[in-house]
Amino acid sequence: MGSNSTPQTAAKPIRCKAAVCRKAGEPLIIEEIEVAPPSSWEVRIKIICTSLCQSDISLWKLSAGPLSAFPRILGHEAAGVVESVGENVEEVKEGDIVIPVFKRNCGECKDCKYQKGNACSKFSVEYPCGMPRDGSSRFKDKNGETLHHTLRVSSFSEYTVVDVTHIVKMSPNFPIDKASLLSCGVSTGLGAAWKVAEIEGGSTVAIFGLGAVGLAVAEGARLRGASKIIGVDLNPQKFEFGKKFGLTDFVDPTTCGEKSTSQVIKEMSDGGADYCFECIGLTSLMQEAFASSRKETGKTIILGVEMHGTPLSINPLELVMTGKTIIGSMFGGVKAKVDIPIFATKYLNNELNLEGFITHEVNFEDINKAFVLLQARKSLRCIIWMDK
Repeated sequence: MGSNSTPQTAAKPIRCKAAVCRKAGEPLIIEEIEVAPPSSWEVRIKIICTSLCQSDISLWKLSAGPLSAFPRILGHEAAGVVESVGENVEEVKEGDIVIPVFKRNCGECKDCKYQKGNACSKFSVEYPCGMPRDGSSRFKDKNGETLHHTLRVSSFSEYTVVDVTHIVKMSPNFPIDKASLLSCGVSTGLGAAWKVAEIEGGSTVAIFGLGAVGLAVAEGARLRGASKIIGVDLNPQKFEFGKKFGLTDFVDPTTCGEKSTSQVIKEMSDGGADYCFECIGLTSLMQEAFASSRKETGKTIILGVEMHGTPLSINPLELVMTGKTIIGSMFGGVKAKVDIPIFATKYLNNELNLEGFITHEVNFEDINKAFVLLQARKSLRCIIWMDK
C-alpha cells in the first residue's frame, strides 16, 4: 500500500472529523478538529475502522477521577494506515497497516524483556488522558480548545497520533476489520487463556460473562484443547451463539434454584473447574468464580475491571487450606508487539475465529448507534467504518 501522507499534510496539522465526547454519558458529537503532526517517537494514523469496547462505555459514563477528562476523544480498538511518522520512528513507515493498542510494549525495558507478564516500565509517569511521554494533547477543536486523549489511542477520529510504543504493525494482507478486533478485547481473552492460565488439553474451564472478552477466552480455551468450557451468563441465547467459540455447557444463575452458581459448576465439573475467568468486573462474580474453582489446582483469572472500588474479600485460610490461586490480568498478559502477530498468523491459518465477533457495522456518522447496541447487549463488536 502506498504512502498516505502528501506534501500538503506531512509535518502539518490535519483538519478532519472526530466524534467528540463533551460531557459524561451524552451522545458523541461529530465535529471538525485539528490533529497535530507527530512529534518524536510518534505516529499519525489514518483510522480506517474502529470498534466499541465495553471500556469505552465505562469511560464515557465516568464523570470524576483521574481517568475522567472532558472534552475528550474516546476509542481504543482500531486499525489504520500510517500517514506520517515523527523523528526516531523506524519501526513503521508511511503506508504501513497498523493497530494502536492501549497497553504499552516498548520491547526495550526490563519488564518488556521479561518472559512473564506484560508490564512496560519505559515511562516513569502515567498520563491517562494525554500522550504517554508528557501528557500533552495532539487534538484541538475548531475553537482551539484542547481535546483530551483516551487510553493513549483515541480512535474515534479520522486521524489520531499514537506513541510508537503503542503501535503494532500488521501484515498488509490481513483484513482491516479483523485487525481492529485484535487491538483490545479479543486479544485480552485469547491471551488470558494462552498466557495467563496456560490451559492444558482436557481441562475444564468456567467463564463468567460472555461478552467479547469472555467468548475470546472460550475461543482460546478451545484452541488449547479444553474438554469442557462452561459459560455463565444471564442471557440464555449466549449459549447457542457461544458454541461457535467452543462453549460446551451453560449456566444461567437465575435458573439455579436454591443452589449457588459455584455449586452447579462443581457438580458439572466433578469438584470444580480447573480455570475460572471473571470477565465482567463485579466483585460478587469474582468471589463466585473463585468458589467454582477446583481445590489444590484451581486457578481464577480476573479480567473484568471493577470501577466502583468494591474490595474483594477472600479468607486467607481458604487460600492456604485449598491451594487455589487467584490472579488479576490486564490485556490478558499480551505483549502487543510479540503476541498479536501470533494471533494474526493463527487467523490467517484458519485456526482462529474472528468473524464471529463482528455482529454489527455502522458508518462513522452513526457511531452513537454502536453505543445503543452495546448497552442493550445486542452486539459483541460493532465495526465503525470511517469512510465507507
